[in-house]
Amino acid sequence: MIDSGRGPQNTENMSQDKLQPLRVQIDAIDQQILELLNQRARLAQQVGHLKAETNAPVFRPEREAQVLRRVAERNPGPLFGPDVQTIFREIMSSCRALENRVTVAFLGPVGTFTEQAVYQQFGRAVEGMPCPSIDEVFRAVEAGTADFGVVPVENSSEGAINRTLDLLLQTTLLISGEVSIPVHHSLMSLSGTMDGVLRICAHSQALAQCQAWLNQNYPNIERHAVASNGEAARLASEQSSTAAIASEIAGQQYGLQIINAHIQDDPHNRTRFAVIGRLQTSPSGSDQTSLVLSVPNKAGAVYNLLAPLAKHGVSMTRFESRPARMGTWEYYFYVDIEGHLQDDKVACALAELKQNAAFFKVLGSYPFCA
Repeated sequence: MIDSGRGPQNTENMSQDKLQPLRVQIDAIDQQILELLNQRARLAQQVGHLKAETNAPVFRPEREAQVLRRVAERNPGPLFGPDVQTIFREIMSSCRALENRVTVAFLGPVGTFTEQAVYQQFGRAVEGMPCPSIDEVFRAVEAGTADFGVVPVENSSEGAINRTLDLLLQTTLLISGEVSIPVHHSLMSLSGTMDGVLRICAHSQALAQCQAWLNQNYPNIERHAVASNGEAARLASEQSSTAAIASEIAGQQYGLQIINAHIQDDPHNRTRFAVIGRLQTSPSGSDQTSLVLSVPNKAGAVYNLLAPLAKHGVSMTRFESRPARMGTWEYYFYVDIEGHLQDDKVACALAELKQNAAFFKVLGSYPFCA
C-alpha cells in the first residue's frame, strides 16, 4: 500500500494555506467597513447639529423607511434583502443615538413581543421603557416621559386589540409607524416539564391563539390571563406551579425551559403594532393613513361615507368597527387607506369624506409596512 502522505495533519495544513489569504481579504474589508461606518457616523453627527438648530426631530421614520427600501432594492446578493435591512437598521439606530438616544415605551415587562417590535422599528440603540399596561404606554408618551410608544393593534388570527383602539380614539398622539412580526408561542416552565404545574398564564390574546392546542394537550389545567406574555414568563420564573405561554426570548430572559415550541394554532400567526408619538411624518413614497369615523344613523350612511375613497381612487386596506359605548348601538369605524395625507388624491377624498362623517379623526400617516 502506497502512503499518499496526506494524513489529517497535512490535510489541515493545506486547508489553512487556502483559508489564510481569504481571511486576510476579509480583515482588510472589515477595516474598510469600520472606517466607512465611522465616516457615516460623523455625517450623522453633522445632521444632528443642523437638526438641533431648528429643533427638528431626531427620528424620521419616513427617511429611514426610504433607506431600508433602497438598500433592499439595490442589494445584489448573496445576502438576503431582509438581512441587509436588519444591518442597516442597526447602523441607523447607532448613528441616531449619537444625536440623542430615543426613549420608547412598550408593553412590558422585558421579553414581550412588543419589545421585539420596538427593536424591529428603532434598532437596538434606544432606551426601552417597559410599562405594565397599554394604558401606561400611552400615558408615558403623553406625559413626555417617553418619545414614542409601541402598542399592539391587531393579530392575524384573533383580530383587533380593543383597548388600543379605544385609546387611539381618545388620545392626541399620532401613529408614526407600524411593525408586523411573526408570533410564535412556546409553553415554558422552570423545570421544562408540566410536573406540578397547576395553571398556565399568558395574555388573553395568546391564550386564544393557542386555544385548540391547549384543549387537546392540557384541557384540565387552569388558564389564567395576565397583562402580557412577558409578565406570564416572570410569574413562571417565580412559581414552579405556573407555566407560561410566551416567546423564546422571554423564556431566556427569565430562565425558563421550553416544554413545547410553536404551539399557536395558526402557523402564520402575526401581530401588527403601532408606533405612537407626537411626530407628524412626511411622505415616504409608500404610505398609509389611519382614520376613525362614525356616521349619522340613517340608511346608506356607511356607503355614502366611504364613496369619496372610490371616487378619488384611494384604496381601503382595513375596516374595523368598534361600539361607541354610548348605549345607542352606534359604532366607530377604524379605517386604513393607502397613501399619505399630503397626497393630492388622499387629501381630496378625505375632504369630501369629512363632510359626510358625524365624527372624523386622522390617527396619522406613516410608512407602509408590507
